[in-house]
Amino acid sequence: MNHHFPELFLRNKSNPILTAADWPYPVNTVLNPGATLLPDGSTLLLCRVEDRRGLSHLCAARSANGVDNWQIDSRPTLPADPEHFPEELWGIEDPRITFVPELGKYVVVYTAYSHDGPGVALALTEDFVSFERLGLIMQPEDKDAALLPRRFDGHWALIHRPVNAPGAHMWISYSANLKHWGGHKMMLEARLGGWWDANKIGLSAPPIETPRGWLAIYHGVRQTAAGSIYRLGLALFDLQAPDRCLLRGDEWMFGPEEDYERHGDVDDVVFPCGYTVDLDGDTIRVYYGAADSCIALATGSIRTMLEWLDRHKCKTPEADH
Repeated sequence: MNHHFPELFLRNKSNPILTAADWPYPVNTVLNPGATLLPDGSTLLLCRVEDRRGLSHLCAARSANGVDNWQIDSRPTLPADPEHFPEELWGIEDPRITFVPELGKYVVVYTAYSHDGPGVALALTEDFVSFERLGLIMQPEDKDAALLPRRFDGHWALIHRPVNAPGAHMWISYSANLKHWGGHKMMLEARLGGWWDANKIGLSAPPIETPRGWLAIYHGVRQTAAGSIYRLGLALFDLQAPDRCLLRGDEWMFGPEEDYERHGDVDDVVFPCGYTVDLDGDTIRVYYGAADSCIALATGSIRTMLEWLDRHKCKTPEADH
């Protein structure tokens, strides 16, 4: 597609790379995968899988090249467990994966859909076979959460998105033990008016650590007469004080254009929960849910994303209103 604006991500020619038809057991849709590189260099996607009741669980898919020949677990990798964790009554969704060197484990932060709405839950794993659930860490309504990979002044940092009528903004909270959280602070506010990210925003994939700061891909939701449109933007946060926004883009940089992104169970959605970075330290592979129905892949450059942010930054990070 020819554009008169820069395209930061190149869609893979094989998109969508995973659909319900690929699954070894009956499902409705697959979407919104967390992603990580395993020690052997292969890619693991922890996919949100919606069954034909409408409830979701998480299932792992592995690929040597991160593009095709996916080996999918024959049954749910992390099913909801409402008997022991009542907050998972209506399923679990949208995982974000962070490898934490201090723990030697992967931390999976996901949405638990409770009787009272979505909340944030956390589990730890070394192998994506067995998981240690810590349960609910942010009560409803809250979602779009990810853990940063190291401590700040002795405390872990969690980005999340509580809903406070009439808006929904990105917050950060801190904890000494991953269980009890405080020091809550808004880190990025949804804009007002006609902006593409007015009223409702949320973190997409976990922030990318760069020499200049934490580079965050976030989603904005625009309400139109035809429904919502989910697009992606960029913001940069201080390396040592991740609640401090340094730069925020004024435009969206990726949005639904292809048919598989525009038409599905929920039209007009691109929603990444994970990415991997190649050995060059710059090439990024972003895995995203498309129209809440399938999984697609787009490739970009971290350096180019930062350059774009320099060119498209708001006059001040607080230029929200």
